Amino acid sequence: MKATLSALALAFSAMSAQAAIVTRDVDYEHNGVKLRGYLAYDDAKTAAAKLPGVLIVHEWWGLNDYVRGRAVQVAKLGYVAFALDMYGAGVLADDPKGAGALAGQFYGKPLMAERAKAGLDQLVATGLVDPAKVAAIGYCFGGSTVQALAYSGAGLAGIVSFHGGLLPATAESAAKVKAKILICHGALDPSSKPEEVTAYLKSLNDTKLDYRFVQYAGALHAFTNPDADAKAEKFPGMKGFIGYSPSADRRSWQDMRMFFKEIFSPAKS
Repeated sequence: MKATLSALALAFSAMSAQAAIVTRDVDYEHNGVKLRGYLAYDDAKTAAAKLPGVLIVHEWWGLNDYVRGRAVQVAKLGYVAFALDMYGAGVLADDPKGAGALAGQFYGKPLMAERAKAGLDQLVATGLVDPAKVAAIGYCFGGSTVQALAYSGAGLAGIVSFHGGLLPATAESAAKVKAKILICHGALDPSSKPEEVTAYLKSLNDTKLDYRFVQYAGALHAFTNPDADAKAEKFPGMKGFIGYSPSADRRSWQDMRMFFKEIFSPAKS
């Protein structure tokens, strides 16, 4: 019996050693723009079954190492993660002015949801995910983008916005929404005035969307990004506007994990 157990333990150890997070770039296009996303998944888990998928939308800086790292973290949770590209293959911003110009192409325009939908299509096209179990998360600019994507009627089980700009729902947009909504917001985020937060929540309540709005004490804009403090030092205009908060980062990630367990759980009869 002991020998059998030892053999099983060795076999399990061998299987665990072989399992790894696979990452690769994915080239695709939207409206003639060449894009390059980043896919991450656990090859052992995808070999056994289709998994829930998570689309990730970057900050206004573009698809950089921070977002790639988030994709790997999501893959380690047992999901197939795809960090989409909103700007174009290799296009990144070096300063707030450049970032604002890149992000400004999308705000208030159908292109925001359309470009994000192109990324969503790539995630589903991998064949690794259960199309009925797909969520989208986004950071800053990306948080606004996943809201726009949900308002467009995309087939999402849920969205999570981390310190994203708040896009109020309208009766028309809310009627299309299939997703549950989690908004993770810094309590001291200067990007949204108190009256704007109030108006945003009123729009969600008036349209009867299924949402949670969570505020994290002491958190500024970009509170999940460990590089935020360095950027605030480098660009004085951002000082007091952005800042990393380890507690808000940790708590919002945990809130996301709980949210995923809810939306990806089998439906109760």
